[in-house]
Amino acid sequence: MSGIQVQQTIGCPVVCAGVGVHSGARTRIVMKPAAAGTGIRFRRTDITDRDNVVFARGDHVSEVQLGTTLRNEAGVTVATVEHLLAACAGVGIDNLIIEIDGMEVPIMDGSSAVYCELMLSAGLRRQGALRRRIRILEDVEVRDGVKWAKLSPSADNYLSIHAKIEFSSRAIGTQQMSLRLLPGMFARDLAFARTFGFAQDVEKLQAMGLARGGSLENAVVLDGDKVVNPEGLRTNDEFIRHKILDAVGDLMLAGAPIAGVYEARQPGHALNNMLVRAMLERPSAWCWETDEAALGQGVSAAAAQR
Repeated sequence: MSGIQVQQTIGCPVVCAGVGVHSGARTRIVMKPAAAGTGIRFRRTDITDRDNVVFARGDHVSEVQLGTTLRNEAGVTVATVEHLLAACAGVGIDNLIIEIDGMEVPIMDGSSAVYCELMLSAGLRRQGALRRRIRILEDVEVRDGVKWAKLSPSADNYLSIHAKIEFSSRAIGTQQMSLRLLPGMFARDLAFARTFGFAQDVEKLQAMGLARGGSLENAVVLDGDKVVNPEGLRTNDEFIRHKILDAVGDLMLAGAPIAGVYEARQPGHALNNMLVRAMLERPSAWCWETDEAALGQGVSAAAAQR
């Protein structure tokens, strides 16, 4: 079945723990294999008196301030999900149960690297169902002042990304990057890129109840034109790479891999969620798609309907 996209999960459970960048609370997560058609689901194991399952979907996004928070109808939330979801999308995981004993996903080193490594160490298990893609049929664009993001059609079965950022800090300046989200590319070229912020914003964020777990161990910190971290940057363009990493995680909330082109200027979680919602609200702009031609090559018709 070479070239045929089928659903995948991980081969065995994997565990990690760490602090939440905003809450400062330590949480433990267990990632478990899930059946075909399950999607990505969080389960709050510390909550037992109400529905504790939160689906990773764009319509469940409740907050996008410096991170993406999901909320179910029972009011149960899971915060800062974007780096873990980016790893799922980048590695090619369609189905996963993520058990978490607190309200915020651990920030780890500020990137997706640990999550990628854990999933790859568990192994990827191909499943007996075709992967569903979201095929973009019409341009969808959202704007917020000078910021904008757009999805447009492509004949490719993968997501192409073109992004640009501009900051007054000379440590960042203007950075842009174009790539295709091909198998293996995310783990190699994006997963290591860390989140970043400015030293002068820390007190304001902490007064807002944010960044309580932030440190030089889990973020690139800038003071004016200088990088404060003693080890420096992992690559000179780590900033745009992380913005693309975030976009990969945010677009995962569409509910399936996207076959199309994503373009953005000054992208962020709020803008990406606006784009996902705008796409989902326009049924003419997209459709579900599978490799139906593969049915005669070993994937059953019944499995394709799961």
